[in-house]
Amino acid sequence: MKKQVYNPFLPLYECIPDGEPHVFGDRVYLYGSHDKEGGETFCMLDYTVYSAPVDDLTDWRCEGVIYRADQDPDYPNRKYMYAPDVVKGNDGRYYLYYCMSGDFGVGGYFGPISVAVCDTPAGKYEYLGYVQYPDRTPMKKYVCFDPGVIN
Repeated sequence: MKKQVYNPFLPLYECIPDGEPHVFGDRVYLYGSHDKEGGETFCMLDYTVYSAPVDDLTDWRCEGVIYRADQDPDYPNRKYMYAPDVVKGNDGRYYLYYCMSGDFGVGGYFGPISVAVCDTPAGKYEYLGYVQYPDRTPMKKYVCFDPGVIN
């Protein structure tokens, strides 16, 4: 067994905890929260995604910022984005599910879960709305952070 003392694919300045890897097409994409090195709380940076060819996991690249905190209507009351998840919808579009929080998690544990949409897995997502019950009220009954989504 080799000893490893460094991150195998992200630059040393990157911290993307709570990673959610997904394979879309011939690439694997890593979505997650985005901590600031030396930051005073969690999830201080916008969502950045890394991807690699499925057949060569040594060739990672940064896809750039795919969604900014200031795109959410709760910003700046809640300005930090917890770990997201992404799913490809039946319409072929990609849906980013996430939750916002204030400093040290304040206001982030009771929702709502927000959704943004994009035509590509690593493109620029646009705010779509909140996850809702059939009566159109925002879903806030559950602990609402780090959502996991399946289709």
